[in-house]
Amino acid sequence: MDVDWVFLTPISAIVSIIVGGFLFYRVNSAPTGSEKAAKVSNAIREGANAYLKVLYTALVVVAAILALVLVFLFNIWTAIAYVLGAMSSALAGYFGMQVALLANAKSATAAKEGLSKAFPIAFSAGGVMGMAVVGLAVLGMGVIYMIFRDPSGVDVLQGPNVVLGFSFGATSFALLAKAGGGIYTKTADIGADLVGKVELGLPEDDPRNPAVIADNVGDNVGDVAGMGGDIFDSYVASVVSVMLLGGALIIGDPNKGTPEAIYHIGYITVPLLFAAAGVIASVVGMFFVRGKEDENPTKALNMGTYATCVAFALLSLGIVFLLELNIAVFWANIAGLVAGIVIGLTTDYYTSIDQKATRHTAEVSQTGTALNILTGYSYGLLSIAPSMLGMAAATVIAFYVSEALGMNGMYGISIAAVGMLSISGMVVSSDAYGPIVDNAQGVAEMSDMSEEVIKVCAQMDAAGNTAKAITKGFAICAAGLTSLALFAAYAQTVQLPSLDLLNPMVIAGIFIGAIMPPLFSAMTILSVGRNANKMILEIRRQVREIPGLLAGTADPDYASCVSIASRGALWELVKPGVLAFASPLLVGFILGPSALGGFLAGAIFVGVVFGLLFANAGGLWDNAKKYIEDGAFGGPGSEEHKAAVVGDTVGDPFKDTAGPSINTLLTVVALIATVFAPFIVEYNLPRLLGWL
Repeated sequence: MDVDWVFLTPISAIVSIIVGGFLFYRVNSAPTGSEKAAKVSNAIREGANAYLKVLYTALVVVAAILALVLVFLFNIWTAIAYVLGAMSSALAGYFGMQVALLANAKSATAAKEGLSKAFPIAFSAGGVMGMAVVGLAVLGMGVIYMIFRDPSGVDVLQGPNVVLGFSFGATSFALLAKAGGGIYTKTADIGADLVGKVELGLPEDDPRNPAVIADNVGDNVGDVAGMGGDIFDSYVASVVSVMLLGGALIIGDPNKGTPEAIYHIGYITVPLLFAAAGVIASVVGMFFVRGKEDENPTKALNMGTYATCVAFALLSLGIVFLLELNIAVFWANIAGLVAGIVIGLTTDYYTSIDQKATRHTAEVSQTGTALNILTGYSYGLLSIAPSMLGMAAATVIAFYVSEALGMNGMYGISIAAVGMLSISGMVVSSDAYGPIVDNAQGVAEMSDMSEEVIKVCAQMDAAGNTAKAITKGFAICAAGLTSLALFAAYAQTVQLPSLDLLNPMVIAGIFIGAIMPPLFSAMTILSVGRNANKMILEIRRQVREIPGLLAGTADPDYASCVSIASRGALWELVKPGVLAFASPLLVGFILGPSALGGFLAGAIFVGVVFGLLFANAGGLWDNAKKYIEDGAFGGPGSEEHKAAVVGDTVGDPFKDTAGPSINTLLTVVALIATVFAPFIVEYNLPRLLGWL
């Protein structure tokens, strides 16, 4: 391999940024519409930017503290990479959210001319977020590796170790953005629904509801900036885990029949080139996303995803031959890619408004709230099985195909994680489309647009709910595989060949790790409950004390509801954030490296189960409610509708707070274990006491 093909990584990132710029121009050129629509859109923008200011201030404080720690423990370059990772993730979220805020009124206005005009604007705005996430991630990883790698080739892990700092920075922002944004958005959503719809009988996004602006703000800070940070986090972590494993890889030559060691820098750089190929594949996939007037938008989004997968598979095969790598790298990559498709199809089946599970859940709402919740929860449990089986199959295939072809099996599993996340550009684009069309419906309602316009927006929103659910399921499983890859990197660092289930320290670690996802979920859901209670009391107060509010002759105090959601979100984030950062360090230093290995295993497997349950059940409840709002089983305002609204209220913190936060939790604990592994080996309590 005479040519150093890593230079393609920043080039692909520049392509991504250029495409994002073109999509921004497309969105910005569309008309905003009436003065009233612009006013509503500006109110949402002001609320979202106010929250981001507080969030990013907190990020600066956290980043400064952790950067000082990294300077002390490692070196200045790792600390700088950490700061760059946090900043890159934050910038991707910021740019994507600004375009999403710009697109809501424009999408609603375009809906006056039908679905075929509105859909491209909404998806293009989501595409800006998708391109920003993969572009900044690939650019950061590629440039840092190219600067800090050892040109002599003696220390092959020098570059990957600095990229690990970049990944750690991305994780820090993801935890703040996703968990904080999730608490914010569900505080507002639950308050708006329970008082507005159930108590007062107001329609969705009625301007008389004091929490309606906060609700629309929450869609952006949770599902655009938050989910963007989440995918950015897993995307970078999957690449760096392969780079770390590749640095210590010993390849056997199957043609010679002996385990001859073959040094090949390509096994370190291939995940960077796969990420670059994923950028190009996502751009190709966007050309296949075409909304038609009489067609469900979900079909157009799925078509783009399938095209992206095919393009990436072909490009990745070319990369394997270009770098002269073991063909097992390609097959492990395809295993992860296929597992991602299985997860998407499963989520679509269990959450789409057109599928049996959603409609059955809506149907049982005729008997009240209890069966709505029981049915939705049961389908959520059922939905775990296909995705977990897909992950299991990908893991087994990637491992044994790699071993059979003379390559390290854990390296193959790590490549599968990269394969699953390689299409992140398209996945994030589809996900960001969801809150954009949700806001578009809100703008249409609040600016008194026609019923035909609102119906088009609602049709796009239903597809957006499915897209968001697919992304959440995809992100959770991707985080699971990424965490397994990081676990392998951790095990390599601490020289942990396997987990001994007869070792009491390992068993203790597994039990402690297993309680982390439910404990973290409980803390975030309780946070939503406490904040939502304040929101409900504030909405009731305004209805009671502002004359003419329900008659529409007086405006609500939207700012007070935005303030409640903002203050509560970050304050409530402190405890679960400390838990996520401190728990792996405490287990590692107190119980030792083996216990921390068990901790990671317990957290990963239980976390994936809980995450899938929360994401799919929540998405199903949301679309069951929308199915009734479309006129089924009594329609809006009926008792069936009220039962479905309560079910959706249960699902809100499931799918938008606890579920997505779990994948961030998994990468946080795995990355912390990997980053601090050398110190845990040296300074753990059992070793200091002479037990080991």
